[in-house]
Amino acid sequence: MNGNFKDFYKILGVDKSASDAEIKKAFHKLARKYHPDVNKHDNEAEAKFKEISEAYEVLHNPEKRQQYDAYGQYVGSGGVPPGGVNFEDLFGGGFSGRSHFEDVFTNLGDLFGGGFGGGQRQTSYRGSDLHYRVKISFDDALKGVDTVINARVKDKCPACNGSGAKPGTGPSTCKQCAGRGVTAQSQGFFSISRTCPICMGSGQVIEKPCSQCSGSGIVGSDKKIKIKIPAGVEDGQTLKFRGHGEPAIKGGAPGDLYITAQVIPHPVFIRDGADILLTLPISYTEAALGAKIEVPTTNGWINLKIPAGTQSGKIFKLRGKGAAKLHSSSSGDLLVRVAITPPNKVNRRQKQLLQELEEFNENLRGAIYGQVKK
Repeated sequence: MNGNFKDFYKILGVDKSASDAEIKKAFHKLARKYHPDVNKHDNEAEAKFKEISEAYEVLHNPEKRQQYDAYGQYVGSGGVPPGGVNFEDLFGGGFSGRSHFEDVFTNLGDLFGGGFGGGQRQTSYRGSDLHYRVKISFDDALKGVDTVINARVKDKCPACNGSGAKPGTGPSTCKQCAGRGVTAQSQGFFSISRTCPICMGSGQVIEKPCSQCSGSGIVGSDKKIKIKIPAGVEDGQTLKFRGHGEPAIKGGAPGDLYITAQVIPHPVFIRDGADILLTLPISYTEAALGAKIEVPTTNGWINLKIPAGTQSGKIFKLRGKGAAKLHSSSSGDLLVRVAITPPNKVNRRQKQLLQELEEFNENLRGAIYGQVKK
């Protein structure tokens, strides 16, 4: 055995009896973990990746594996150098005249789900999101309202229609990256892909920029954005209007508009989610004898029957008379809490009647007094 013997089976984490499929699977798993593009500026990961590549390059080839098993090493005789992997064998593809590094990273793009170079890459520019706070009335929050947002936005340039190129001309393919949007730089065993510094990843350059937008494709403008705030929105709730934000340069998708509702409080009604709370004063006689009283709702008036002997604080639930539930056809409830309210002032006759009534009152506090010694 060579004094510098490397146990390739141990490096890949497989047994000596492992099949070629098991060896390939083990390499795939380790390559994902230690690839330099995943572990940037990590020298240990780079060294580990070279080591597992060397092990796979030998063990996946029957002839080289046989020699390694017999002598504990493989002496290469041309072809792929020791320490390198023939990615054509690994991924089953030809190189079609392209550079070795370009094909390596094209195939690794499939292995890692993209992002390692190869093929044409276009950078997608997305418009900025807009955020506004809108003040609306309590009733508008319940029923929904159409409103207009006066926004200062970056809009598509009318002269070049957002292309950034002088009218009558168009962008051309970037010569630096051949339209791929990335450049590959060889660093020893592997290649590093970077965003093209000339086209900034778009794959295209504008040789004759539009004079109105200086090639950006966008200009600042005042814009009125019409939106519909749906019924049931609550105070502090943020709504998203997809695609109503700023337009993007170079044909990208527009941003989104975010509206935070500031609902003006109502003098009588209180929101609790989809339910609405109302405190309604009633008199002694209404509570004692019962009554039918008018109750205001957010959509007109209704009659409410107060049973005789109603206690202060009792809550009556009027189903479906609350606020609309956002993005739903159903509504909450109106919760009417009655509060027995004594008169602020009483005249002599009223006082006399109340005193006579008190003579017939039950001993309301007797049950409590009976439990406490004086």
